[in-house]
Amino acid sequence: MLATEDFLAQHPVFALEQLAGAMGRGDDTAAALERVKHHLRQGRMKRVAKELYAAVPRGMSPEDFVPDRYLVAAAARADGILSHHAAIELLGVAHSEAHVCTVLCSARRAPIRLGSGEIWFLPHPTALRRARAERLGVRRLERMGRPLQVTGPERTLVDGFRQPRLVGGLEELVESAAGFGVLDLDLLEEVLAVYRQKALWACAGWFLERHRERFFVPEEFLARLEGKRPRSPHYVPRGRRGGVLSRRWNLVLPESLSRGWEGA
Repeated sequence: MLATEDFLAQHPVFALEQLAGAMGRGDDTAAALERVKHHLRQGRMKRVAKELYAAVPRGMSPEDFVPDRYLVAAAARADGILSHHAAIELLGVAHSEAHVCTVLCSARRAPIRLGSGEIWFLPHPTALRRARAERLGVRRLERMGRPLQVTGPERTLVDGFRQPRLVGGLEELVESAAGFGVLDLDLLEEVLAVYRQKALWACAGWFLERHRERFFVPEEFLARLEGKRPRSPHYVPRGRRGGVLSRRWNLVLPESLSRGWEGA
């Protein structure tokens, strides 16, 4: 007989099917659900979302307990990849905490609300799906002993320029990404090649030129990115108006990002 305490020690957040599998019931979740109901009544577990539960620490009430959102995201979608601002946070360089945690996965599900925040489940970018490169630039991290899939620095940088609103804005992205310990320039170029968007080549080049000494960026690499920039000025984020033109990269960026920068 599976000991519930042992299971919860290894799965502080779990899907009902995980418990059923651990009980040797396969796809039959009826017995697992009965066990969950018992522990819900005891205040030992808390329902997080449909067929998703969390162990409540001793001494806490289920009403006051908010489970770790990254563990919730991983339990909700076993194939999920934490991305955008969630990745920045998990990589240890975030300058602020976002209320939204994004997860890239093959099948959508309704957002999960946790306390004042939410977990959003998003489809993989179309370009990556077409190239079968959904895991390009993804790395594995551990949190509270549990494995997580997270977009690495290179992929997070590009995805952030692609969808600034999901990383808390351009300023948050640029300030946070400057804290990365290292960038694999070959991998970064591979990610850019899959997306095939001129504005992303330019954004990456603009960022790397600003931090060329920190990330040991050779001029020939910048020149290669410059050769793929947009032919006409491109506003970042897309759709905004006003800003400062970065001539080398044909990007019109918010003044806050260009202030004091000689390349503008």
